[in-house]
Amino acid sequence: VQLVESGGGLVQPGGSLRLSCVASGFGFTFSSAAMSWYRQAPGKERELVAGIVSGGGSRKYADSAKGRFTISRDNAKNTVYLQMNSLKPEDTAVYYCRMYDYWGQGTQVTVSS
Repeated sequence: VQLVESGGGLVQPGGSLRLSCVASGFGFTFSSAAMSWYRQAPGKERELVAGIVSGGGSRKYADSAKGRFTISRDNAKNTVYLQMNSLKPEDTAVYYCRMYDYWGQGTQVTVSS
């Protein structure tokens, strides 16, 4: 299984980014897998940001992400997204995509003026 994240970068506080994670190399249907986004800031543990169930109907968010971030998926493209709005400096971290016990390499998000 390969998970490839993209979309990170440097953004000013209050700005937006959309992260993407494309999955490949698995022997099951992408739509059957729950997907999650995690993040890890320097010196901190990796934490769950958002998750979406296989059908896409149920989503969960960390308290820090509620109202600002939206997780979604496009099963036809084997892709999960994380739309991040109203970004804050404390959102600075490496963001990782997860499918079962598989992880992507991460994409850096830096929020700074």
